[in-house]
Order: sequence, then C-alpha cells, then structure tokens
Amino acid sequence: MPQTSAFVGSHEQLSFDPYDYAFHDDPYPTYRRLREEAPLYRNDDLGFWAISRHADVLAAFKDSARFSSANGVSLDPAAYGPHAHRVMSFLAMDDPRHLRMRQLVSKSFTPRMVAGLRGRITELTLEHLEPAVAAGEFDWIADVAGKLPMDVISEMLGVPAADRAEVRRLADLVVHREDGVLDVPVPAMEASISLLTYYADLIAQRRTQPGDDLPSQLLEAEIDGDRLADEEILGFMFLMVVAGNETTTKLLGNALHWGARNPGEIAPVLRDPARTSDWVEETLRYDTSSQIIVRTAAADVHLHGRTIADGDKVLLLVASANRDVDVFDDPDTFRLGRDSAQKIASFGRGTHFCLGAHLARLEANVVLEEFARRVSDFTVDLDRCERVHSTNVRGFAAMPVEVVADA
Repeated sequence: MPQTSAFVGSHEQLSFDPYDYAFHDDPYPTYRRLREEAPLYRNDDLGFWAISRHADVLAAFKDSARFSSANGVSLDPAAYGPHAHRVMSFLAMDDPRHLRMRQLVSKSFTPRMVAGLRGRITELTLEHLEPAVAAGEFDWIADVAGKLPMDVISEMLGVPAADRAEVRRLADLVVHREDGVLDVPVPAMEASISLLTYYADLIAQRRTQPGDDLPSQLLEAEIDGDRLADEEILGFMFLMVVAGNETTTKLLGNALHWGARNPGEIAPVLRDPARTSDWVEETLRYDTSSQIIVRTAAADVHLHGRTIADGDKVLLLVASANRDVDVFDDPDTFRLGRDSAQKIASFGRGTHFCLGAHLARLEANVVLEEFARRVSDFTVDLDRCERVHSTNVRGFAAMPVEVVADA
C-alpha cells in the first residue's frame, strides 16, 4: 500500500493511489483534499510527487525546462523511461526533438485541415448512431462512442474498413488495467506489439504504394531536407491510437453519463442542438477523460515549502485543476454555459498543448449534436455501467442507454 500522510485538521489520513479502483470510481474528493491539504503531495511507495492546484498544474505545463517530457507521460513503469518516445512520439520528447517532430506532423492537424473532416466524421457517426437510436436500447460505448473515434483515426491512417474492429479491440486492451496491476499488463503489451506490427506493415505498403492518407503524407513530409524515419512515423501512429482514440471515446462516454445525471442541464441541448458545444466544454472541465499527465523534474523544483528533486516523477493532476474553486465558480456542479474553454487544463499548455484538441472537440461536437437531433430524451442504466481502469484516462467500457427518438 502507498505511504499515507497525516495533515492537521484532516478527519483521516490522506492517501492518493492512482491505481486504486475506489479512486477511479470517484477521484474528485481526493483531488479536493490534495488541493486543500497537500498541493504538493509525495507518495514514497510509488515514487512520485503530485501537483493538484490549477495555477501549479498550468505553470508546470508551461515550464518544459524544469518539467521534462522525455520519459513519457504515463506512471506505468513499462511505459516510463527514455524509450517512451517509441510509442508516444513527440509527447515523450523535449525540444528540440519535440519541436522537429511536431513541425513535421502538424500540417495534417491545422484547424483548417481538421474542419475539412467534418463531413466524413458526420457520415461515420451516422453509420453507428442511426441504427442504435432506431433500436431504442443500446450500449453507447460499444455501439457509438467506442467506434467513431477509432474509425476516424483508422480512416486517417488508411486502415481498411475490414480491419477496423480488430484495431479497436487492440486499442482498448492497450489502456485497460485490472485491479491491483501496477504496470502495463501482458494483454496490453501483446496488443501493443500487434498494433505496432500492423502499422509497420502499413507504412511499408505506403512506401511502394502511396495513398491519400496520413502515413503517405508523413512519408513525404519534409522541412529543409529533413524527413521522418519509419520508426518515427510508427510512434506517431501509435500515439494517435492511445491519445486520439481513447480520450475521445471516454469524453463521449463521460458526456452522456453526466448528461443523464443532470437532465435539466441537457434538456435545452436536446431542444436546440446548436448548444452542443456547451455540453462538450463542460464535460471537458467537469470530468475530463485525460486525468493525469506525468512529467520528470529536470532540476530541483521548490514548491509549497518542499523540494522535488532532479529526476523525480511528477504527476500533473489535470482533472483536479479543472475543479479548482479559485478558478471555477461552484466547480463540483455540472453546469452548461460556463466560459471555461480557455481556462481548462484538459489539453495542456505550452509547447505540448494537445495537437489533437481541434479534432477531439470536432468529433465530440458532431456526435453529440447528431445525437441531440435524433433524441428527445434518454436514460443511462447507471448500475450496469462499467469503467475502464487506467492511471491516465477516466471513462467507461460499457454504458447501456435507452433513448426516446424524435418523432
């Protein structure tokens, strides 16, 4: 068990273990106590520091000189270290390596390029959503939210439609953690190897038979004669599966979950789907899918009267920052219409601001808007929902829903 620390005025010892299933069920009371009692928290058994206040989290994101990304963004030992860039691409790099990679891949993720995907994202959404709504009862994750983001990524990567279900299955295995497992489990390792092998074969095919897809574009990407190696393209493709697919699937699940639990807030959106962006933005704040991001101290850092030593792991508690009462009014209330898009920590800050932020927002807005256009009311069977257990992302593996379709 991780070390616990007692604080004056606490009714019980404060313990923060990001692997604990009870914590996954509702992390926000723990986050609140961390902000109030231990804004710089130390867990000796698991060997990390945790930063929980909004100002401190954003400052750390912006301070890439002292908070390094070179060892990756995950607490899991097998995913942490100098090798992390192989599967997390530029997320696990510092400048100048990070800047080089980002410049070479970013042309495919400009706001204009992403906006151009709306039509195809809508088509893919309706392929899954319309039969689900027609059935009246379905699993939001299995039938819609778990399919669309990976289908969008698979289409961008040139994955044939016949292979997409298996690619989705492998992607789910990569992030799932069983209770008590403190590292990347064997099924996740095997799934990662399978995905990497599949994508390596795809890259090899595109070298001889270029297509109108992202691997082909990356093979041609060039700045002043500098090109990406196959290994670098492979790492970026795997990053899209982990960071682009899972986080958006969980965002969509969290949106429906909290919408069902706050019907008064969602009713205006169902009447006027043009308000969907309010639903998306409040979900990003209230229960973001990307909960925890890891950094490594690149120098001694003094904070709140304590010292993070050079080389120590540091957890940036993104979801805690989004509930900080010093920044958000009544933060533990799910309330649409807040002006929080520029305040939330969900997509990071600084040089590592999420490259896929525009795509994630677009996908979530398209899916929920099309849902609102077709549904006049819905309920979620909260007792039968199943969580995905991960140290980084928060969301659902299953979510049975019942809808009332618009006449």
